[in-house]
Amino acid sequence: MLRFLTTDLLAARLVRLFVGLAAYGLAIALMIQGGVGASPWDVFGQGAARTTGLSFGVATIMISVGVLLLWIPLRQWPGFGTVANTFLVGAFADVGLAIVPRFDQLALQCVSFAAGLVLLAFATALYIGAGLGPGPRDGLMTGLVRVTGRPVWLIRTGIELIVVVAGFFLGGTVGLGTLVFAIGVGPLTQVMLRWLRVNLHAGKPGATAPEPATAVVPALPGPGVLGSGVLGPGVDGIR
Repeated sequence: MLRFLTTDLLAARLVRLFVGLAAYGLAIALMIQGGVGASPWDVFGQGAARTTGLSFGVATIMISVGVLLLWIPLRQWPGFGTVANTFLVGAFADVGLAIVPRFDQLALQCVSFAAGLVLLAFATALYIGAGLGPGPRDGLMTGLVRVTGRPVWLIRTGIELIVVVAGFFLGGTVGLGTLVFAIGVGPLTQVMLRWLRVNLHAGKPGATAPEPATAVVPALPGPGVLGSGVLGPGVDGIR
């Protein structure tokens, strides 16, 4: 009986993981096709894609692999969700970019971006609720916080400033949407976390599967997902 219960819980967490990753990829596509700016990491992905000739999704995967390699000197350990995130977000983003049309009218551009931002917040909450490991970029942040002793906001802001500037010079699209993303993603994700009853403050690293009603993920220090459990401006969430 207990074995079947554990199997069912794991299956539910895996469903949350993969649905969250698919929704995240589609959300990225909606924001990019809006053409009014993207998240800092997606600006970097756009720039890398234009520079290398790769698709946005493949460029994103390559960036994720590179970020994951930076975990090695930081002695960070990936989870199953981390590996899935590394290879699937970019793949789903390419699928989304093939489906979602490019919008030319400003009103439709804003609607596309807004829809993508809200969907991204929902996808982030789904992924975090699975509790199967942080995204590569969040793991880089938590590792640097642990090694340097600097506050989360400083490390996160520094990383995102570097990638958005690099992405801009590589040809990525920086616009009003980039600023809106930085301001809005944290509060929106917090709302979605509460709606899906994901508790960031409870639980310990290595804890057993969460109860079905309330997903529990570990907080810093350790291989947590979003720093001290507080979502703020500029937080990507699952990447």
